[in-house]
Amino acid sequence: MRIVIITQNEPFYLTKSLKYLLGILPGHSKIVGCVVNDVSPFGKKESFVSKVIKTYKIFGFIFFIHYAVKFFKSKISPKNNIKNFLTQNEIQEIGLDKAINHRESVEKIKQFEPDLLISILGNQIFKEPILNLAPKGCINLHTALLPKYRGLMPTFWVMKNREKYTGVTVFFVDKGIDSGPIIVQKKVEIGNKTQEELIRYTKKLGMEAIAESIDLIEKDEVVLIDNDSSKMTYYSFPTKQDVQEFRKAGSKFI
Repeated sequence: MRIVIITQNEPFYLTKSLKYLLGILPGHSKIVGCVVNDVSPFGKKESFVSKVIKTYKIFGFIFFIHYAVKFFKSKISPKNNIKNFLTQNEIQEIGLDKAINHRESVEKIKQFEPDLLISILGNQIFKEPILNLAPKGCINLHTALLPKYRGLMPTFWVMKNREKYTGVTVFFVDKGIDSGPIIVQKKVEIGNKTQEELIRYTKKLGMEAIAESIDLIEKDEVVLIDNDSSKMTYYSFPTKQDVQEFRKAGSKFI
């Protein structure tokens, strides 16, 4: 099965996650291309300076310094460079000049003849030209137990709300946000993990869920789980007050 991944140039976890996925990918599948969009951690495109200021104001000095150091380390380390990773593993980067749903973008992706599209850290809402492009559809990874915690930064919100459990969900993408039918879910106890530890754990678990989903799709053995919108909750980017409440709940970022 030919796979195209659609992602964004996230500097902290993406390369390590894709390396792990590549190692556990079912033998009948192959990643033939990868779309790497510009990073937009706040759910919309902003300038680098705007992202820096926003991070500092909302999360505070210690958080800011910690991730600033990680960011610059990632920039000077070849092993964290997504373009190097793709080249080393003979995966062609698919360069798009237009938005993902634009006719030109759809045609470029179509040239790779994908059987399945996989969205990892997707930062654009897919519409019908993309959703209908691959015969096996388009799947997405979300690091929460849908239908709860749709939207941005689920690891933050589950800890802020003092949830005992969270998990990962792989689902078929539809026109909504995190609303498509579920293929695989995996549950995990949060325990005393920091948010950074929880992110790392759920990223790894998410790659395993993707590999399992690919295998089920290829074998036509998917048993869909309802992503019940009547039970959904949705969260956007946190405010400074949300961060204060996160800390009052006894949760830690690092």
